[in-house]
Amino acid sequence: MRLLTLHHVTFVRSPSRVMGSSPVKVRGCASCDRSFIMVSEDRRTSGGGERAVVREGLARRRVGDVGFRWRGEDVSRVEAFTDAVFAFAVTLLVVSLEVPKTFDELLVDMRGFFAFAICFALLLAVWYEHYKFFRRYGLRDTPTIWLNSALLFLVLFYVYPLKFVFTLWMNQLLGFSEKEMIESSQVPLLMLVYGAGFIAIQLVFVLMYLRAYSLRHTLELDTHELSVTREETQGYLLNVSVGLASVAIAAFGGSGAVSWAGLVYLLIFPLQTINGRVMGSRRRRKESAQTAAEANTDGEGP
Repeated sequence: MRLLTLHHVTFVRSPSRVMGSSPVKVRGCASCDRSFIMVSEDRRTSGGGERAVVREGLARRRVGDVGFRWRGEDVSRVEAFTDAVFAFAVTLLVVSLEVPKTFDELLVDMRGFFAFAICFALLLAVWYEHYKFFRRYGLRDTPTIWLNSALLFLVLFYVYPLKFVFTLWMNQLLGFSEKEMIESSQVPLLMLVYGAGFIAIQLVFVLMYLRAYSLRHTLELDTHELSVTREETQGYLLNVSVGLASVAIAAFGGSGAVSWAGLVYLLIFPLQTINGRVMGSRRRRKESAQTAAEANTDGEGP
């Protein structure tokens, strides 16, 4: 297949007029005040119409999750760079970069396995949320790139506090501590640092989903997809509220209440469950009402 060069491409201001029912990919400009698609000059119809195509062929509509269409069909350079950064972050989590020379050293290194497993799972969860966002919306505009860069910076910053917190917790839980890793007076500050990183990462996701929502007309989000976008935004805002509660406890609760600064993160699970059920119930009611309205319309037809 011949690659399209610059003189073979036409930028169209109103892609919906030429898309028809074809599942083509719409690309946004950097300023995102308009959209464009790429149309091959030698694929124009004789009647003056234009058959919308993309540089890599017709885009296939795929389902990312139930009822949500994928708009990010291919892996962009931004996503590839993101994967490399996450891989580097996981490397920083490794128990020890030095091969143990004795069995005793191996046993000492293995003590960090549980903390590493938890941290790896949390990083994987962040990566998966990032993956879903780019599969759902396929945004590559300048604001999204800046937000993605901020997310990567925060992930790398977050690695060592994350590893330290869970290593400390697992050592105390399993009795592995041979020496004090931290003084009691320093624990509130540790929770402040951890909470600040957690809040910042959640806020970046909030801004990314708000960016996608602001482009809902360009992305042609349907009712279901708009509801999911709102649900995700609300979910991250709930996480931010939990992080703020933890920071407030660590800052003003004193040494006696500092353990609650960590336990408060357990609220994330019931809050996310409630958010998902409430928004899911609303979607089902709207879909049922829409189905009933369509059935009535069909029944009134000739």
